[in-house]
Amino acid sequence: MKKFITVITICISVFGLQAQELTSPNGNLEMKFSLKENGTPAYQLFYKGEEVIKTSTLGLELQDDSTSLMNEFEISDTKTSSFDKIWTPVWGEQAKIRNHYNELAVTLDQPSTDRKMIIRFRMFNDGLGFRYEFPQQENLVYFIIKEEHTQFAMTGDHTAYWLPGDYDSQEYDYTTSKLSEISSKFDEAWVGNASQTQFSKSAVQTALMMKTEDGLYINLHEAALKEYSLMNLNLDENSLVFESWLTPDAIGNKGYIQAPAVSPWRTIMVSDDATDILASNITLNLNEPNKIEDTSWIKPMKYVGVWWEMITGKSTWNYTDEFPSVKLGETDFENAEPNGKHGANTAHVKEYIDFAAENGFDGVLVEGWNVGWEDWFGHSKDYVFDFVTPYPDFDVEGIQKYAESKGVQMIMHHETSGAIRNYERHLDTAYQFMNTYDYPAVKSGYVGDIIPRGEHHYGQWAINHFLYAVKKAADYHIMVNAHEAVRPTGLRRTWPNLIGNESARGTEFQAFGGSKPNHVTILPFTRLIGGPMDYTPGIFEMDISKINPDNNSHVNSTLANQLALYVTMYSPLQMAADLPENYKRFPDAFQFIKDVALDWDESKYIEAEPGEYITVARKAKGTENWFVGNVNGTTPRTSKIKLDFLEDGKKYEATIYADAKDADYKTNPQAYKITKKSVTSKSTLKLTSAPGGGYAISIFEKE
Repeated sequence: MKKFITVITICISVFGLQAQELTSPNGNLEMKFSLKENGTPAYQLFYKGEEVIKTSTLGLELQDDSTSLMNEFEISDTKTSSFDKIWTPVWGEQAKIRNHYNELAVTLDQPSTDRKMIIRFRMFNDGLGFRYEFPQQENLVYFIIKEEHTQFAMTGDHTAYWLPGDYDSQEYDYTTSKLSEISSKFDEAWVGNASQTQFSKSAVQTALMMKTEDGLYINLHEAALKEYSLMNLNLDENSLVFESWLTPDAIGNKGYIQAPAVSPWRTIMVSDDATDILASNITLNLNEPNKIEDTSWIKPMKYVGVWWEMITGKSTWNYTDEFPSVKLGETDFENAEPNGKHGANTAHVKEYIDFAAENGFDGVLVEGWNVGWEDWFGHSKDYVFDFVTPYPDFDVEGIQKYAESKGVQMIMHHETSGAIRNYERHLDTAYQFMNTYDYPAVKSGYVGDIIPRGEHHYGQWAINHFLYAVKKAADYHIMVNAHEAVRPTGLRRTWPNLIGNESARGTEFQAFGGSKPNHVTILPFTRLIGGPMDYTPGIFEMDISKINPDNNSHVNSTLANQLALYVTMYSPLQMAADLPENYKRFPDAFQFIKDVALDWDESKYIEAEPGEYITVARKAKGTENWFVGNVNGTTPRTSKIKLDFLEDGKKYEATIYADAKDADYKTNPQAYKITKKSVTSKSTLKLTSAPGGGYAISIFEKE
């Protein structure tokens, strides 16, 4: 498809200007922009003629500025354009992505201050994106944001799938409620975490998924978050108006801007079909194109690792129990007594390397390999890790050579304990260390309160760091999988070495008391809107006490559901998270994890309802093989899946990994059945999913 751009400049006297309209390419969505009588910018959004967002105001309140960028505006210029182009991601859910939108850029003058601001709107077939732009000018150069006042006025008391507003954590289960019930349910939703800061009991996080009584699906989020603070949404429960609420810094300011500059995009996705939300590429399309010229070193990876055994409490990250306090360079680990439970020891890691090689995995992650884990958390400690010094029982060079001999690569682990300043001091040395020992990817972590003290995980300062680490990693040809970092907003298009994030409640919480069984039916509508998640699926032993008798947690999922996650929870970095011995107990089910692809040519979102079920089919890149995944909520459900996405005239063999008749996430999670069927594009499969269950299907072309 050829790119075409049509630009029409309209110069209209501000006295005669009432409103500007912008429609989607297919005509289903319409936005109306206007100025209120006091010069305050405002917009409305309609879908198929029905109001979706009521009149909502726009603007920014500046620190120590009585006028701010709130009102007293006049429209001096408008420009409209259209854009239609197909681009190729380095990796992703599909091989080609269409970026098709109509645009309206409104230039606003503020005569009393002689300042200028542009609000740019882009309308796609599945939603609207808009941002603030601050062009170069004499009277607006450096300024401090006190608050951004972007409104999203709802048309009714919608059902929402929400996380409590927080400056430091997203690791919560989702709460489903009416908008008017958010404040009354907030305390129950806001459970304890390693670092968290609430600010309002009517606040929620994006991406926020909602459903109207008329069956319309609405999603609010942001795209291209950089050099700015993350946006939460604060609800006025009387008017049902959401307003942006930025994350502050240590002294309460919410952003330091130097013009020319732009804000992140604010996004509103709308459809009467939930699968359109899952399929939307708005977030990616609102980000800049890839900035890495040579991407040959960026490769999806499937991995195992020394991790779940520590999460469950079977093993430890720390090498010894002798030291209540550690000072790097002074504490003598060579003569310390090992605790006998340290997971990251050479012999044990080689066992994982053997398992990875035998089963076709690309990498092995090892946590707890570096000194300092005896004293790493909870004391606001700055110099907590150096990222290059191994424990005495971890032979870095020997392990690297052994892995190389087996055709496996090691994945690095950098826990910062929130000490960002310390990490940046060591970053070049740590990345060079990775190059020396052939570690292509790093899992970084930011557990605990941020240092410098008073800063937040989602404030402008930390957000600048997260992107700095990704850019610096690109210099060393390193892929980044950041945990406890800011939620993704599509930056992986620009920096495709950002191959994964956690930034939500992942599998580890199943060993910390469990997650709701329908959690994974909501995440693709919320957290995954911004980018892939390193969810770490593949748990086969749901009773954690069988791994660690002192841990009575239960994984609230069936085994078939765990297989389906490799399809429904998209990521180019996928972990088989359970212990090797548990996979050896179920080799027939483990085959799906070995087979499933990481990178895709096509993705078909077959059926979906947030909180209830999701069914996705994906075609493996460069092949005729398809994989299907279904995850189910708490109600048993039977679905009929048409295989019309298969190529006409070809024959395939489908291997179906399904819940057994008596399967249940709590009482019988390991009950599954595997069947094989010959199928074509004319075939239909009828499959039943248990509570907390699902199914996975591999479909291979017959030779």
